[in-house]
Amino acid sequence: MKPLTSQPHEEKYNIEVNWADRWQIYHRLRELDIPCWCETNQPLKVDISNIMAVIQIWSVVRQSTASRQELVSTLKKCWQIRYRQS
Repeated sequence: MKPLTSQPHEEKYNIEVNWADRWQIYHRLRELDIPCWCETNQPLKVDISNIMAVIQIWSVVRQSTASRQELVSTLKKCWQIRYRQS
């Protein structure tokens, strides 16, 4: 992500993702009430106002860009950690 502006507690970033994934990510971020804009032939832009937004953006982008094998591996690691804590 690249910052566009620097205002207190809120920054605008370009998210560089595959053009095919861009609209899916845009719609999911809107569902999560994260301000974002996506214009034709332009990168996806988002406002980041807090750490929760950063985590949600990271998660949405990862779900769209990671391979199935990476996602399965991450899920397995989470379950292993969960069972060790029980």
